[in-house]
Amino acid sequence: MSNRPYTPGDEARIMTIQRYIAETERNHPGATGEFSTLLRNLALAAKIVSREVRRAGLVDILGRASVTNVHGEDVRKLDVFANRMIINAMESGGQLCVMASEENESIIPIPEEFPCGHYAMLFDPLDGSSNIDVNVTIGTIFSIYRRVSTECRGTDADVVQPGDKQIAAGYIMYGSSTLMVFTTGNGVQGFTLDPTIGSFLLSHPDMRIPERGRYYSTNEGNRQLWDEGFRRYIDYLQTPDPEGSRPYGARYVGSMIADVHRTLLYGGIFAYPSDRRNPDGKLRLMYEANPMAFIVEQAGGRASDGTRRLMEITPKDVHQRVPVVMGSVNDVQEAEAFIAGTR
Repeated sequence: MSNRPYTPGDEARIMTIQRYIAETERNHPGATGEFSTLLRNLALAAKIVSREVRRAGLVDILGRASVTNVHGEDVRKLDVFANRMIINAMESGGQLCVMASEENESIIPIPEEFPCGHYAMLFDPLDGSSNIDVNVTIGTIFSIYRRVSTECRGTDADVVQPGDKQIAAGYIMYGSSTLMVFTTGNGVQGFTLDPTIGSFLLSHPDMRIPERGRYYSTNEGNRQLWDEGFRRYIDYLQTPDPEGSRPYGARYVGSMIADVHRTLLYGGIFAYPSDRRNPDGKLRLMYEANPMAFIVEQAGGRASDGTRRLMEITPKDVHQRVPVVMGSVNDVQEAEAFIAGTR
């Protein structure tokens, strides 16, 4: 399919997310429709959250909710709303056996009154929520696994699996437009919500990340806390070279979704390394690092914790944290060399 953007009157080329899912399912003769229904329910939840994000300032949903989450972070009212809406939209469909949310301390079993299915879903309801009150891009990250336990309602084992066991992952970005990007292990597709018809339309088919970029994205406020290797790497990116390939431009939003999405489109590197204050890293392996790593790899990029592939890490806890370095293959490999001290 062409990368030419959709324009009104080009109806023959319209590919809605529902049509894409249906056509993909037809290419798998043994498909039952369960997984396809799960993705469609998730797209519906995204529309509901998107609507509330756009109305947030008008319905008293901005600001803190006077509580903290399991990580000790301030919870915004919109965090609470998004978490509740995603749970409500997904628990009754009959495709899931269990869920886990960054905002919930324990796993979220499917209530007894609803049928249970063969999949487990993890999600960060609102990544970048510290930016809500200043109207900066935020989003939802999700990750889907097959059930591995024999329990109909699911167990911890179903949501604490290595990233390479994911069968789908994606993010919904609430910005100037609402964009749903996901992979089922066969490339990365991006769909933009057209509010005039209420449908997600394929706008970014077969997304590919350049092998090298010109931008880096990291929180330089932590520079004095970084290990020497990563600090030298950022110095290297900022130093002009005779060929003109450096310095790199600095781009940092503070919402992982926004920073990784830009990196996916233009190349370069996104990093949140370990430091003296967060020796195990700050981002969550299951809710943020693994799903984004799956997307980046499916787009031809590379994702690691600075020394090893993120999706090969065996998780010990659903709320485990990890350092993150992901983006263009050449840029990530270069960063890993600096971190290892071989450059």
